[in-house]
Amino acid sequence: MPDYPQTQRIKSKPLRNGIFQRALVGEFASNGLLVFAVLLGIVVVSQLIRLLGDAVSGRIAVDGVLALLGFSAMNYLPVLLSISLFISILLTLSRCYRDSEMVVWFGSGIGLTRWVRPMLWYAVPVVAVIALLSMVLTPWALLKADEFKNKLESRDDVTAATPGMFRESKQADRVYFIENVDAGSNRIGNVFVQSEQNGKMGTMVARQGLQETLPNGDRFLVLLNGTRYEGKRGQRDFSIIEFERYSIRIDSVPARQALVWVRTMPTLELWRNPTTWNLAELEWRLGLPISAALLALLAIPLSYVNPRAGRSLNLILAIVLYMLYSNMISVTNTWVGQGKLSPGIGLWGLHAVMLTITVLMFYRRMTLFSLRRILASKRSTQVLVEAIGTTNPDRSLWGRTAAVSTSRVDTPLRGAPSAISPEADGKAPSLPGNGG
Repeated sequence: MPDYPQTQRIKSKPLRNGIFQRALVGEFASNGLLVFAVLLGIVVVSQLIRLLGDAVSGRIAVDGVLALLGFSAMNYLPVLLSISLFISILLTLSRCYRDSEMVVWFGSGIGLTRWVRPMLWYAVPVVAVIALLSMVLTPWALLKADEFKNKLESRDDVTAATPGMFRESKQADRVYFIENVDAGSNRIGNVFVQSEQNGKMGTMVARQGLQETLPNGDRFLVLLNGTRYEGKRGQRDFSIIEFERYSIRIDSVPARQALVWVRTMPTLELWRNPTTWNLAELEWRLGLPISAALLALLAIPLSYVNPRAGRSLNLILAIVLYMLYSNMISVTNTWVGQGKLSPGIGLWGLHAVMLTITVLMFYRRMTLFSLRRILASKRSTQVLVEAIGTTNPDRSLWGRTAAVSTSRVDTPLRGAPSAISPEADGKAPSLPGNGG
């Protein structure tokens, strides 16, 4: 037994994928949240500017801006999540190529296909959210937005009036101006009303006003402590009447019914009524999660960055591919709605082409053989043959190779004794120790 301490043999532990997977998914998520926040901020700001412009022009009420902003933002969420998923994977893997981390992972035995699993851990929940939004929540949000717009448009003139702004009635026969509104007492202050009746122009100004509803449902705007100016334009016979109480009937506006729009229809209703445009809308909703999954898979081979080339070349190619893919989805949906393309080809044809492109790009990044390498090797071989042929044109390549090999075997090494056969000089070789 040896006299030094013995230790048990410890087998080398296999490579754990937990650290690799957690680090990669965490970086995917952080980049995805950053990209999604930037894109959502751009969409919210642009929609807010548009809605505020509509509110200033009087097309919608000011108190409905935030609700309409939320509904419109939900409509854009599936597309924003798809773009964020694609860009986050692309940026993360491109950084790994630039920082030479890919060389380390490849040297550790982790190939390109091993990146699919952590990508799926990150992409599958996002694709599920995109499917939920496109199939359920987005049609519901668009329907509620239409109902809310119809509710705002169905309000009477006084309720729809905005403090500090002139507003024309829906019948275009009155102009209202309200300086302030006291929500607690349901009163309005400094009211201006101008109307035209029987060819006479009437203008009323009052310090206060309120709304009253009779038992039969009729509504009136009651002006308190005001003055009425009435007369014809271009004449001086205006009458001035001061009053303590003056009632103006508020015409009720019938509630508008929301129009049936294919984008607001539930998904089951589209499936039950398979018209061309219903099938086109159904393909659009199904295509959003499918395209998001394919783009996430395409980002793995597309993220390759050549250190000798520009770092943004793959990003430009990715943007071009995404724009082309997205526009072709819209075009195929339009063709299906117009009856120019069958629903099956419109749904699966374009996605099958994109899947084929993804597989080919994986093959190009994983294989060592490519057409360019084969052509380059053939060209170098041809140049070598031509170079050897110019030095000794009388002998073939194989003859020269054999001659070189024979000369290398027959030529003795420098400084080594040469072996002479007995048949060469006719003498027997002398043995050491013999005098002869």
